[in-house]
Amino acid sequence: PCGEKRIVEAQLPYLDKVFAYNRLPPSHQEEKLAMLREMFAELGEGCYIETPFSASWGGRYVHFGNRVYANYNLMLVDDGEIYVGDDVMMGPNVILCTATHPVHADLRRAQVQYNLPVRVGKGVWIGGGSIVLPGVTIGEDSVIGAGSVVTHDIPAHVVAVGSPCRVLREVTEEERLYY
Repeated sequence: PCGEKRIVEAQLPYLDKVFAYNRLPPSHQEEKLAMLREMFAELGEGCYIETPFSASWGGRYVHFGNRVYANYNLMLVDDGEIYVGDDVMMGPNVILCTATHPVHADLRRAQVQYNLPVRVGKGVWIGGGSIVLPGVTIGEDSVIGAGSVVTHDIPAHVVAVGSPCRVLREVTEEERLYY
């Protein structure tokens, strides 16, 4: 069960690290980066996470590529593996969630939990307030609109929005000219 004493006790040192990271002043960039490298399973070059941020296991199961940026209030429910590719941007209040519970109430009463990995491809932009649910893969270079709830896989090179998140259109070369 997820509330088992040995699991909770094992988790506490990781939560303490998140707490310490969030208490560092913004000007302590080198110290913050060193802490993230210690906390995360993998952390590429040029990554930055605004504070505050939270993580169930302090990043223990989180793999960030190079140049990943996360704005304020990133929440990583990292009970399972989270993979984020190079050049990913996340707006404020984004949640990447690997943990879930059974639909049947008897199993939930028994505190059964299972985890499904989350995968975010390189070059993805996840808009503020979006939630990515367990087991979801977002294809490279896609854009997830602000406030989306991503309940299923999103292909590469698309703009997807809504709750549940759905593909609106492909990203085209016209985007380069427009912006």
